[in-house]
Amino acid sequence: MKPPDRQEFFRRLQSIDPKPVTELAYDSPFSLLIAVLLSAQATDISVNKATRGLFKAANTPQQMLQLGEAGVKNFIRTIGLFNTKAANIIKTCRILQDDYEGQVPANRAALEQLPGVGRKTANVVLNTAFGQPTIAVDTHIFRVSNRTSLAPGKTPLQVELKLLKVVPQEFRQHAHHWLILHGRYTCKARKPACPECIVRDLCAFKAKTE
Repeated sequence: MKPPDRQEFFRRLQSIDPKPVTELAYDSPFSLLIAVLLSAQATDISVNKATRGLFKAANTPQQMLQLGEAGVKNFIRTIGLFNTKAANIIKTCRILQDDYEGQVPANRAALEQLPGVGRKTANVVLNTAFGQPTIAVDTHIFRVSNRTSLAPGKTPLQVELKLLKVVPQEFRQHAHHWLILHGRYTCKARKPACPECIVRDLCAFKAKTE
């Protein structure tokens, strides 16, 4: 995709959703971190159902530690991999409490040291909680970037680094959410909604649906 087309691509996504937000429910960097930890191999809807009760019971690292691993499991057992996720949440809360005075660090290196936190999770937290222009490449962004030829790559990291180079600076902050939402609702995996796509004419996908 040529630079003028990339500019127009994001201009159009911006026109229909000027200030996109995550669909995960959260009210602090900590609750966002926990929600993103839970979202691996789970839908935002299922995570929000689980965290509605969890965050009422515990919404700080200290409260989560008091709840304990078994207590966390009781709230999140409807989510896949809940045993591992509960263990990681408790370990993460212990580190936050002991090393960061209960606060979520706003830098990638520190975030990626937390149990269960990889590059994608760190990028979501940095972007959404701290306003940094990071891009977390999930399955939706990976598909959209390759399918449209916006930023093709063989791995999520390749796509992320390419996006950081080609996304115009003025759109960098919200590119993450625009691409996720576009992939979730329009550029879907099995049957993309090409007829309703606002960037159809800029897209290199040859097998467009009618």
